Amino acid sequence: MTPTIRPPRPEDRAAWGALYAGYAAFYKIAQTEEMRDRVWSWIMAGEHGFAGRIAELDGRLVGLAHFRAFARPLSATIGGYLDDLFVDPAARGSGAAEALLRAVADEGRSRGWSVIRWITAEDNYRARGLYDRLAERTKWVTYDIRL
Repeated sequence: MTPTIRPPRPEDRAAWGALYAGYAAFYKIAQTEEMRDRVWSWIMAGEHGFAGRIAELDGRLVGLAHFRAFARPLSATIGGYLDDLFVDPAARGSGAAEALLRAVADEGRSRGWSVIRWITAEDNYRARGLYDRLAERTKWVTYDIRL
């Protein structure tokens, strides 16, 4: 069965929260329910230009994607930044991740964005196999200044 991709609805909060907790655990990020409540409120209100899509399979939420617009001054365009992409390990191989990426790209096209960009961990080999098939790996290296 093919996953259905749609925007999250208020009644999805608990299932989305379980997925998002799984995403945080995958990257070994400490996260609280309060933090998930804050992110959920951003998605529901569109705060910070934040939006989401979820993958549903057989009536069950199996994946999520969060994204937002960002300015690209050198090209004088707006791009889309994919902040989070996660599929329940039990649903991997279902096509949910690819469907989510394609849905975000479709949303970007409808908004007139010039690119969808994201980062992933160097050792995220399974996901990178999909990313290498659907997108172009860039030469850019990222840095963080912790504040």
